[in-house]
Amino acid sequence: MKSSLLNTILTSKAGAAALVLRVPVGLILAAHGAQKLFGWFSGNGLAGTAQWLSSMGMEPGYLMAILAGGAEFFGGLAMVLGLLTRPAALAAAFTMLVAIFSVHISNGLFADNGGYEYALTLMVASLALAIQGGGSLSMDKVLSEKLG
Repeated sequence: MKSSLLNTILTSKAGAAALVLRVPVGLILAAHGAQKLFGWFSGNGLAGTAQWLSSMGMEPGYLMAILAGGAEFFGGLAMVLGLLTRPAALAAAFTMLVAIFSVHISNGLFADNGGYEYALTLMVASLALAIQGGGSLSMDKVLSEKLG
């Protein structure tokens, strides 16, 4: 039963084009997560992100910062590798959905006004990966072949 579920998660009929989607989306998400968790790339780090989330009523801010930053950073890295692509992409898509409705929706569509277009794009790309899987050039493919 467990290997059947794992095979369902790992197996993908998507081709090499999934790599073209996975790598840039995963890198972008990982970079945003690194800003939140580690303060890299001019980010606020965990304490700053926690304070910001708390100021918006997302409590406890520290836990929310770990969850959002972790989903983006570790989910993004997993997507780059094509390792557990579906669960990683689903976590990323959910994180972007929360970002859309908690941060961006009141600013309208366009990103230059703080709108949700960028988060929506990342969410939709992540959903596509959650549906199709990692593709033929992924760690998921290697693992699914080993599980047979």
